[in-house]
Amino acid sequence: MIRSLYLAGPDVFRPDARERGAELKALCARHGFEGLFPLDQDVPGHVTDPVEQAKWIYRANIGLIERADAVLANLDFFRGPEPDSGTCFEVGYAVARGKPVFGYIPDGGTFAARIRRRHPHAIGPDGVLDVHGWSIEEFGLPLNLMLAVPAPLVVGDAGMALAQLERYRERMAASPG
Repeated sequence: MIRSLYLAGPDVFRPDARERGAELKALCARHGFEGLFPLDQDVPGHVTDPVEQAKWIYRANIGLIERADAVLANLDFFRGPEPDSGTCFEVGYAVARGKPVFGYIPDGGTFAARIRRRHPHAIGPDGVLDVHGWSIEEFGLPLNLMLAVPAPLVVGDAGMALAQLERYRERMAASPG
């Protein structure tokens, strides 16, 4: 049974990150889930070295993922035409641990179409390769296949993803076995 969700995403970098975390957790509660937001934990005051702070944050976030029943991931583009790399790691870690992952993105379309629409400066003149001559993945999925295949994606916001997750949980509870 899914009761708790690790809230992955670049939301931790927003200027209002703690407020955003509180909003996401309240939204989770309205759908019957406990939200676990990375910034719920503060680096202890005695950990002052930046590298040690990074290690502490890493271990704390892994601990939250371990504690969670599933992951809800904001997979919107972040600082370019790809999702946040830390979020991608967290998704992969959760999948490797056998935890369900549910993602959300704000706009529909294939990955290549989304890049062309939102980051046209990244597309080469032929429209098929990027500006460096590298292929743009096109499998008809809204994100790279390593994210889109294991994680059901909702086009919309966190609330819409939570509504889908709630329906998923109800189906799982109703199914025998």
